[in-house]
Amino acid sequence: MSSASPGSTGARTLEGDHLTLGYGRSTVIHDVSATLTPGTVTALVGPNGSGKSTLLRSMARLHPVTGGTVRLDGGDMALLSHRDVATRLTLFSQSRPTPDGLTVRDVVSFGRHPHRRRFAGLSPDDHSAVDRALEVTGMADKADRNAGELSGGEVQRAWLAACLAQDTGVVLLDEPTNHLDLRFQTEILDLIRDLADGRSSAPVAVGVVLHDLDHALRVADNLILLAGGRVLATGPPQDVLTAENISTAYDIPVDVGVDPRTGRLRIDPIGRHPDRGIVRTTP
Repeated sequence: MSSASPGSTGARTLEGDHLTLGYGRSTVIHDVSATLTPGTVTALVGPNGSGKSTLLRSMARLHPVTGGTVRLDGGDMALLSHRDVATRLTLFSQSRPTPDGLTVRDVVSFGRHPHRRRFAGLSPDDHSAVDRALEVTGMADKADRNAGELSGGEVQRAWLAACLAQDTGVVLLDEPTNHLDLRFQTEILDLIRDLADGRSSAPVAVGVVLHDLDHALRVADNLILLAGGRVLATGPPQDVLTAENISTAYDIPVDVGVDPRTGRLRIDPIGRHPDRGIVRTTP
């Protein structure tokens, strides 16, 4: 997978200010604020049901806001047209259909829809954006395949490529490493870092929901740890992922230390079989 990334239409800042969110009469997010800035990866972490995906979707204007405001570049996002939002912000969601009967390139080209004139075909800029997105997601060699013949992980990467082809200054990703093998989990994390760092374009503001805390440590500049729909801790990963915070959020004892070889934080949940997996050497 190439380290190049699609060019952004410009650096953007996305803010959720004191958001309260719910489903019907049930409130799932209580007074949560988050700011995504260009050049920074902000990861939302926490146990199942903590409201991570709901918060991310609300910041993409896909979930109604009960209280608070979502701002894009300082302006109330509720006042923007759908087209204006789609040219500035993209969301990779968990649930995507398998588009049988379309080629992978057709699927990725969907990402160019907000930039196209009505009834117009793809422009040279559109084709370039699609080609770049196929390349960075490792799907260029599958561009002409029927998307219905892809594996689950390949379908996921095709839809991720469509989001990147949208070419926006804010990229939101809901569990992008799910269903991917070890190689592509690592390469997607590298891609997220490349987008934020602006390896070949303007730095992008990235918000990502991750279940794997090790993945969050590898990619994020800032973490928001949610528990029960509230912020338990926020800040740099090493400040947020303490044994106390993780144990409180996930209701399980953990040991947090520093790997002496890599210098990275090491998180070990302590289950009922703590000795499993230990490699013992003979003196």
